[in-house]
Amino acid sequence: MGLRERKKLATRAALSWAAIRLIVERGYEHVLVEDIAAEAEVSPRTFNNYFSSKAEAVASRHLDRCLLIAEDLRARPAAEPLWEAITAAVLAQFVAGPEVTAHPRPDREVWAAGLRLMMSVPAVQAETLRASATAEAAVADAVGERTGTDPAADMYPKLVAAVVMAANNVASQHFSLNGAGAETGIQQLLVDALSQVSAGLPVPRV
Repeated sequence: MGLRERKKLATRAALSWAAIRLIVERGYEHVLVEDIAAEAEVSPRTFNNYFSSKAEAVASRHLDRCLLIAEDLRARPAAEPLWEAITAAVLAQFVAGPEVTAHPRPDREVWAAGLRLMMSVPAVQAETLRASATAEAAVADAVGERTGTDPAADMYPKLVAAVVMAANNVASQHFSLNGAGAETGIQQLLVDALSQVSAGLPVPRV
């Protein structure tokens, strides 16, 4: 990946994180595109080059993270067992990026309350569902490549992608929405969730 592309991805990540952080803190209706752009130190025009709405900016973090799961899964050693590769690919996406390091989350309980409100906004829900569908298809393609199956003809890669996304979503929601009471880190929750679902989906013999 060239420098220009890396800069574009960094700007996209910064805008998405700024949107999430401001909306969690202030509420969806109290955040303008101009606020998000200013927080990310870009112009509103730049925001509009990346996203069509605040809701799309929020969902972008989920989409980009899940698309990277598919990308990382393709890059992992071919001899690595499927579910070990999937787990490693998922965990790799939950390392805080520079945008989070520079602007960390507030108190866990405050964050959880704001996140619940943000995720109740219909526009955010719709964009998140759209992002999940796009990411799930990408993960299915990557699983198909590793297992010699075809998402267009075989159910297995689509089943795996669906449960990977479900495990990812449930673990993330459990961690984010349980406030200060969540003693288990997100990485361990993901490992537990993927371990439970993988037991019922052994790799088929092709």
